[in-house]
Amino acid sequence: MKTIHHPRIVRVLSAAGLLCIGNNVLAAQPNQIPNGAAPVPRMDPSRRPQQGQPPAQPAKPSSGARPQQPPAGQPLPPGLPASFILPSEFRSADGSGNNVASPGLGTPDKPFRRLVPAAYADGVSAPTGGSRPSARVVSNAVARQPNLRPNQRGASDFLWQWGQFLDHDLDETPAADPAEAFPVAVPSGDPEFDPSGSGTVTIGLNRSAYEMVSGVRQQKSAITAWIDASQVYGSDAARAAALRANDGTGRLRVTESQHGDLLPTHSETLAALPPVPGFFVAGDVRVNEQVGLIAIHTLFMREHNFWAGLYHAANPEASDEETYQFARMIVGAEMQAVTYREFLPTLLGPAAIKPYRGYKTDVDPTISNEFATAAYRLGHSLLSPTLLRLGADGAEIEAGSLSLANSFFQPQQVTDHGVDPILRGLATGRAQELDEWLIDDVRNFLFGAPGAGGFDLASLNIQRGRDHGLPSFAQMRGALGLRPVKRFQDVNPNRQVAAELDAAYESPADIDLWIGGLAEADRAGSMVGETFHRILVDQFTRLRDGDRFWYEKTLPAEMVRMINAQTLSVIIHRNTKIGQEVGRNAFMAPPPRRNGVAR
Repeated sequence: MKTIHHPRIVRVLSAAGLLCIGNNVLAAQPNQIPNGAAPVPRMDPSRRPQQGQPPAQPAKPSSGARPQQPPAGQPLPPGLPASFILPSEFRSADGSGNNVASPGLGTPDKPFRRLVPAAYADGVSAPTGGSRPSARVVSNAVARQPNLRPNQRGASDFLWQWGQFLDHDLDETPAADPAEAFPVAVPSGDPEFDPSGSGTVTIGLNRSAYEMVSGVRQQKSAITAWIDASQVYGSDAARAAALRANDGTGRLRVTESQHGDLLPTHSETLAALPPVPGFFVAGDVRVNEQVGLIAIHTLFMREHNFWAGLYHAANPEASDEETYQFARMIVGAEMQAVTYREFLPTLLGPAAIKPYRGYKTDVDPTISNEFATAAYRLGHSLLSPTLLRLGADGAEIEAGSLSLANSFFQPQQVTDHGVDPILRGLATGRAQELDEWLIDDVRNFLFGAPGAGGFDLASLNIQRGRDHGLPSFAQMRGALGLRPVKRFQDVNPNRQVAAELDAAYESPADIDLWIGGLAEADRAGSMVGETFHRILVDQFTRLRDGDRFWYEKTLPAEMVRMINAQTLSVIIHRNTKIGQEVGRNAFMAPPPRRNGVAR
């Protein structure tokens, strides 16, 4: 291990006071890690501080001198401890070796686990729900949003934007190769997709990639399962290497612009999706899906480079690899802290996840199919129809805000206007209520207009659940030991919700898991019902307790306190020109202003 000392740093941000520590004087020795995790230098035993000896303190300023402070108006640097021991082992790029006894846990191309047995029509592979109405029929009857309904909790659009960013750290379900078509039948005369009444229109969908496990079709994820910031760094060594600057600074590659550093763009070295010049690349291939996602990816690329710069300045003799791994470690810890200290309490309630009691070697963190394909798709209900783009004064920028429908695969909007206006807007706008409704921008115009590339996200989610053989909502509740569903009112006593479900399904037993989970009455103190709450708490508890590199396990107490102080708001302020217009809790929208932007 290696004791790291930090010199005085100016122009960094955040919580607690200046960082003042001495030079790094420890020798580096190679350390080979047998499980594939990245090796880092260990402390030279001959120069190890004696046990009980306090860490070196910064030299006191000469008489009359004052410690160097940041320029006026700039935040103070993070309150790091005077020194700490750099971990002797970091995460591998592909997540392997986290669990020493089962080194493949959490790695890419592994099947999802199931909380309950698959409910395929033939018990093996055939999609479920053959006797249920078309997914588009259900979408039209239940998911159509007749009017905007901002959430009562006051959560900002960062709730769904963080949810998507985190989702792209946890799972990605690729399509089967060769393709297996499983289209959604569109009812004749559908006002958006079949206005001429041809009765032949479908919404395209291919079945998911899978492997047979004990004779049953099991879908798999293409990325690491851990909360390890893989959407920033990649889930394999080749992608991780291609994203690095490799210039001795430990930084990630950037595209310089008048709006600050932006993500790197498509090249022969690392292709974007789609592979078009000007489209951005990141650790996850879905980065260009919409401009809010590009903005938060950009924010965390800058956050990595902030920490790499701080570390490199403090330890100029450190290698590129050591600096990179330090910054990656901190960003991964911030992902975990923001998720469990800000995001999940807003979504599930402040006491939904029990306190951390340490790493458990027997806990399997694998993403569950019910989580990936149903419960964690709840964020689609939260989406707002407008992505606000605001200046420091709270007014829209001259170029205006963007409709969500016009934000898909539009990296030029970030190239032209930067990320600050988008991040301000995400912190200011209120997300829609978490319910069974989805806005038209994704229910009719996902990635384009109907008939011109557009999809219905609600239909796709329902159809995907049937493809994966998910249990029905009633079956899931039964498996979880919850009260049985015998009437539509058992899902939600609200008459309108019950009527919507009744209009779509012949029986409450037919309700698909995703739509039923959204429609279910909220659990007290939560934004979701009991069924989704159980699935989410199960998954996020296993992700934490089964992670040998969880930040509260691997970092000393002083570092944990420092990480906990790095809120999403702090990270935004540190890496942008955004000031107090984004408050202390970026997940909660400010109250509407009489003369401000309409919320």
